[in-house]
Amino acid sequence: MSRTTLPYWHVDAFADRPFTGNQAAVMPLEEWLPDEVLRAIGEENNFAETAFVVPDASGEADWELRWFTPTYEIRLCGHATLASGHVLLGRDGGERVTFRTRKAGVLEVRRMADGGYELALPVIPTERQEWPEAAALLGITPLETWRNSDRYSLFLFENEDQVRSLKPDVRGLGQFGDDQFICTAPGRDFDVVSRVFVPGAGVDEDSVTGSAHALLTSFWAKRLGRSAFTAHQASARGGDLTCRLEGSQAWLGGQCVTVVEGNFYL
Repeated sequence: MSRTTLPYWHVDAFADRPFTGNQAAVMPLEEWLPDEVLRAIGEENNFAETAFVVPDASGEADWELRWFTPTYEIRLCGHATLASGHVLLGRDGGERVTFRTRKAGVLEVRRMADGGYELALPVIPTERQEWPEAAALLGITPLETWRNSDRYSLFLFENEDQVRSLKPDVRGLGQFGDDQFICTAPGRDFDVVSRVFVPGAGVDEDSVTGSAHALLTSFWAKRLGRSAFTAHQASARGGDLTCRLEGSQAWLGGQCVTVVEGNFYL
């Protein structure tokens, strides 16, 4: 029986060596497969996200891009977009590649002189808004809570040690839905440190979260009084980013490492 063969890359994004950063699968397709097949592939890969790209027929961008967790399709994913740029620029050449998405607009990945990449995401604004029910599940009381209506919540802590020592009730947080719970503080070796929990989307703790840094870029640029800073996501794998605010865009810089290249069989 013949089987369909799909190209497959496993990339560690926001990483300068294997086994760090955030894992993503990248799968360029000639045309869209049925959504139930895309969901099943995401479950089979079992990464935080699998990125699927198809040549964009609209003329708005080079590729159309969608992201799937192990359970469902999501609205925005930064690290898998960076990984997609790494794969396509490495395979096809060029200095930049653009992606049309269904809910996040057109995104861009640029090749940088240091061998890394820079990714443009739309800034995610927040407003001061208390959420004591969620804050109580983090284990340490935050100094402030800031929220966005699109299911992003930021909890500001006093220092890096508090962020690193958090042991949240992820099952309890997951009951609120697919919110991102972004915990952040000033860093020691980096300007900003964070951890991100998304248990309602099947990711108890994300390794490195590009979309969270689209929020953190705006938040910390105001706090620090400058448009650019360095950031570290203090997950078990860990990952380093540069963050730059430019108008309504957050530019996130980082390295990528290809770990596996091969075929996926249906």
